[in-house]
Amino acid sequence: MSRNSTSVNTRLPHQVIVKAPGLLPMLYTVRELAKELGMNERTLRDWLVRGAPHNWDARRHLWVNGQEFAGWVKAQRRQRKRFKLADDEAYCLHCKRPVKLSNPVTIPVKARLIRIRGNCPICNCVINRGGRNGKPRELPLG
Repeated sequence: MSRNSTSVNTRLPHQVIVKAPGLLPMLYTVRELAKELGMNERTLRDWLVRGAPHNWDARRHLWVNGQEFAGWVKAQRRQRKRFKLADDEAYCLHCKRPVKLSNPVTIPVKARLIRIRGNCPICNCVINRGGRNGKPRELPLG
């Protein structure tokens, strides 16, 4: 008898994120799992109510499968948004999104490192972006 309510993203401590993939494919009691993960038993019970996978046996004992729980922990983690920026783009920390730089200028820093400085077309903040290049080059304007 599996009891899974709607899963809500839960903020997980780093220690749980690191230790969960090492859980064995066996059934743990709540106390054993909390000890294995180095966390409070009450917190683990709260996660079970929020949707962490668990089972009740015929005698109403609560069991948690280690591999299923590790999968749940992995699903709770927020995935990083990765994107590739073009040479004339940068990430605006004020607008919190990638933007095409207006008035970009390439400034050599040292050896192969360059700094690209420009303005955000939305909020007009100054944006600096680092990069690597064999030689400094001018960025296309426009």
